[in-house]
Amino acid sequence: MKKRIMFTVLFIWAMSLPALLSAQNNGKTDRSFELSKNLEIFSAVYKTLYNTYVDDINEGDLIKTAIDAMTAKLDPYTNFYPESDMEDVKLQLLGEYGGIGALIHSKDGKTVISEPYEGMPAYEAGVKAGDIIIEVNGQKALGKKNDEVREFLRGQAGSDINLKVERDGKEMDFKFKRKAISLPNVPYSGMIYGNIGYIKLNEFTKDAANNVLSAFNSLKKQEMKGLILDLRGNGGGLLNEAVDIVNIFVDKGETIVTTKGKLENRNQTYKTSRKAVDTEIPVVVLIDQSSASASEIVSGSLQDLDRAVIMGQRSYGKGLVQNVLPLIYNSQMKVTVSKYYIPSGRCIQAIDYSHRDAQGRAVKIQDSLRTAYKTKGGRTVYDGYGIEPDTILNTDYASQISVALLLKFLPFDYATEFVKKHPSIPEPKDFTITDDIYADFVKFLQDKDYSYTTPTEEGIKVLIESAEKEKCDESVRMLLENAKTQIENDKKNDLYKFKDEIKDMLLSEIVVRYYNQKGRVEAMIQNDKEVKAASDLLKNTEQYSEILKRRFN
Repeated sequence: MKKRIMFTVLFIWAMSLPALLSAQNNGKTDRSFELSKNLEIFSAVYKTLYNTYVDDINEGDLIKTAIDAMTAKLDPYTNFYPESDMEDVKLQLLGEYGGIGALIHSKDGKTVISEPYEGMPAYEAGVKAGDIIIEVNGQKALGKKNDEVREFLRGQAGSDINLKVERDGKEMDFKFKRKAISLPNVPYSGMIYGNIGYIKLNEFTKDAANNVLSAFNSLKKQEMKGLILDLRGNGGGLLNEAVDIVNIFVDKGETIVTTKGKLENRNQTYKTSRKAVDTEIPVVVLIDQSSASASEIVSGSLQDLDRAVIMGQRSYGKGLVQNVLPLIYNSQMKVTVSKYYIPSGRCIQAIDYSHRDAQGRAVKIQDSLRTAYKTKGGRTVYDGYGIEPDTILNTDYASQISVALLLKFLPFDYATEFVKKHPSIPEPKDFTITDDIYADFVKFLQDKDYSYTTPTEEGIKVLIESAEKEKCDESVRMLLENAKTQIENDKKNDLYKFKDEIKDMLLSEIVVRYYNQKGRVEAMIQNDKEVKAASDLLKNTEQYSEILKRRFN
């Protein structure tokens, strides 16, 4: 009976939708006919499978598969969410979910607590990073995938949770209540390098603008002379939060972003609505290749209005706007409904999802199709590839050995052991990974497997194989084998060649155990070359002003 009800609802929906859309299409008969025809075909296929397929079908899975395949033809941001995924939707949009407030990761078939968030249920109950989850409310966690255990941990705020973990070979039980978890969007703000303010914004979730404003006002009271707004790694979020953040630095009435889509009556222009808090203080916005969407609205509009200098690497290039639309049976759909355009008039979308290459991959917008625009002060900027910084900073990519160590969670495991031997450490800004600590880490690695292959090794391997196929002279092959041996010997020094890089990894993993996320950010910015470059620019008022006055013809 349940199956037939489901089919009937689907059939009625499929049959009625064309009529509804036909009315909205204002007489576009041809397109309405195509829509109606294809919906009838879809319904007929589904009905035929339901009635005649040899085995019973899972109706929900089949429809979900069809919907996912349909949205996959569009862009990565248009997605369907059944009722069971509502917690994930809430997390994406609001940064909130019901749970214990802890990050987890998998290693060797076990689920490990990566980090309990400060002030959240797991943290308050005494759960620690490094604890191995054994059971959640009587459900076995060992051998389960990360997503499965995460589902065990999440639930309605206020519901009871019984968590059994293993710590130092002993089992421990924790009983507490889940809570509505709100991730901090501003994990740290403070004064650095004397009189320079620094605000780290992780995501544009609810109250992001208020939290940035609060941090900004606090820094102003400390006689801040310039501000660094760090949007690196920030994938975006709520559009209104981005507009309100720009409003801190830009006066009332300025157009920040315009959205334009298929339905003209839903196009919107977002302007600053209040008097700015400060229109004079020098601002540097840090971005990178992961800064997207709302991050690009903030950085792009401040660039277009010549209100801030943008530093870092070119941003991701996401100029698409999504709305979450309610559907039947408490399901929802996140749909790309428009593109956004920042004050100069440019759209910074970098990938054209309406065109595909021979392999079916969406293509980047060609350089020849990019259009030049002007900032408020007359500087030339371009659409079609994200936000290009006013000052480009070269980024340091992680070495192969660092990646290998991280993938094996070895800095994390060392931090777990470090905490057992050191009840406390100095304040984040004063703590460093000394040579003695590093030597202890190298000793810790002696019986650990973190094998990896460098690009040079791969290249030598290819050359040796080619030499064998081409039957090269023995002297050539010996030369290549000797080179291989030398490379392998050189690789043994990677722990010391990339010592500073690995020290930063250890610093991050250790400090967070004692001072949580705030402490981690505070510690890491001490050695952050990009933050230092931004600070130096803010202190050089002549260079800062020159960048904002440059005109490119």
